[in-house]
Amino acid sequence: MASIFNALHIGYSGLNLAQNGINTTGHNISNAETEGYTRQRVVTAAATPLNSAPGNVGNGATVMDIKRVFDNFVFDRYTSVSSDKEYSDFEKKTLEELSTYFPEIDGVGVKADLTKYYNMWQTFADNPDNDAIKLALATQTNTLTKHIAYTQDQVKKLQTRLNDQLAVNINEVNAIAKELAGLNKSIENAEAGKTYTANDLRDKRNVLERSLSRLIGAVTNSGQLESNIQIDSSSNTKTGSYTINVNGFNIVDGSSYHPIHIDNKNSEKGFYEVSYERQDGKLIPMAEKISGGVIGSILNLRGASLDSTSGMPTNGVIQSVISELDAFAKSMIESTNNIYARSATKKMESNTLTLNPSNSLTNSSYNVNEGEFSLIVYDIDGKIVARRIIKIDVATTMTGVAGSNSIQAQIEAQIDDNGDGNANNDIDDYIIFNWATYASGENALEFELDALKQSLGYTFSIEDTLKDASYDSGTNFAGAFGMSRYFDGNDAQSISLNANIKNNPTLISAGATPLAGDNVIALSMVQHQYEKFDFKVGGITYNETAYSMFDIIATDVGTQTNAAILRNETISTQFNAIQLEYYSVSKVSLDEEMTNLIKYQTSYGAAAKIITTIDQMMQTLLGIKA
Repeated sequence: MASIFNALHIGYSGLNLAQNGINTTGHNISNAETEGYTRQRVVTAAATPLNSAPGNVGNGATVMDIKRVFDNFVFDRYTSVSSDKEYSDFEKKTLEELSTYFPEIDGVGVKADLTKYYNMWQTFADNPDNDAIKLALATQTNTLTKHIAYTQDQVKKLQTRLNDQLAVNINEVNAIAKELAGLNKSIENAEAGKTYTANDLRDKRNVLERSLSRLIGAVTNSGQLESNIQIDSSSNTKTGSYTINVNGFNIVDGSSYHPIHIDNKNSEKGFYEVSYERQDGKLIPMAEKISGGVIGSILNLRGASLDSTSGMPTNGVIQSVISELDAFAKSMIESTNNIYARSATKKMESNTLTLNPSNSLTNSSYNVNEGEFSLIVYDIDGKIVARRIIKIDVATTMTGVAGSNSIQAQIEAQIDDNGDGNANNDIDDYIIFNWATYASGENALEFELDALKQSLGYTFSIEDTLKDASYDSGTNFAGAFGMSRYFDGNDAQSISLNANIKNNPTLISAGATPLAGDNVIALSMVQHQYEKFDFKVGGITYNETAYSMFDIIATDVGTQTNAAILRNETISTQFNAIQLEYYSVSKVSLDEEMTNLIKYQTSYGAAAKIITTIDQMMQTLLGIKA
């Protein structure tokens, strides 16, 4: 039955409703700039009425809940585009840095140094006996090789930094996943019985969800979607089962999480492998499955797949540039050394070789082709006194018994090279073959003149037999093994002028013979810039000049950088549009909140007026009884 005291309760319920409205509005205003905060609204309803003879009498208002104005559909799009933007931002920033290592404009860069290097060989060809020009050539060669090595070093350092960032970000993913699992438990406890909504905890979870998406492209899946139409037509909330996955790998499952494992113990260079750790402890490789967020961008740039033997990346934008630079330098080294081996000397010693001397040369990891090359011996006057053709086919090995077609057997064979009936003036009488094994266990190939012949001023050289006019149509025997080298090293990091020449530039030879004025080698080096060679990058072979190959590398970097910039502009536009849509739904509007504050202030005053009115009624009633 309704009474005057019931009327007092109605006034109180109005005060309570207005107070909750003011508290919620104040909470919104206080968190207007808090990241991830979603504006909240008070959900009210009329209290259960009282039954009386005239009919049901109103019993005031009650606060049903305080809900977030939140649209999961918009948030999911916002989270997805955030992942894309982080990927694109990181890619753009990294490639812009990479492109600075290739400043191929007039007068600057490796290509400019290459031009100066070839020009210096031309100057040397014009003055083959000038020691000052030899010194200048050595200096220019040092400049070129140092610039190539420096560029490669910068690219590799960039790759190493990416690798370090990968570890940092994976650890951050694991920390967030663990925090999310704990947060899910807290939300579950807070919303037990489905009486209240844990708004602030859900906001915090949304922030972490978006962080995971930005880091690794993680996607959140929940059981069902419930509409909050009484708050806003677009407001809804996900409830029920909860998982976060990365391309099928669940890293959060309700209140438990599965850490991503990262380890570099199998890589000599410290490159991290990324694996998914199941509950039974088994590791499943997942790096190639990660395609979103910062980590996806890092793996695409660094390389997601690692070689099982070397631990080095086998793919990736940065690794591709490293491989291209190595191919450029390796071909430069081998083709130049193959030419320089024609210059007469007393001893040739190869690079350190990892070759089984009993196995086929053409099937080895060294770039040796089928064909022929000649060993030529000169006397002190530059006259050819002995010449022997050495043949290489698929069965040719480095060492072998007499009569075989091994390099050793062909050199040591007692053949009358000159056809003069003299058995003491042939290649086997001048040149000693030696498959050397050093104290370190390493091997190398040595060709050396007999000591007596050396004292008499004899010298020898290796001349490749070209199948056609192109320089790359020979066996590449001297170049592949580094016999009588002009360049030391075998890749872009190690390329350098031969140590002996670096210490004494006057040793540089312009000619094939020991005669003054011979400039055959120098002229061949000048022609080298116009010749096409095979540059092998993974499974791709580029048949280009040295200039063209470096253009390919620099152009590839520039093209990818420009493409990344254009993609970033597109994604940034999409991001800004979706972010604006998300903010229009969930972000606090101070103007709107101030309007609500005035509304609740007025409501509070009106409810207070109800109470003061009832108080006066009670005073009147008590006065009558008195």
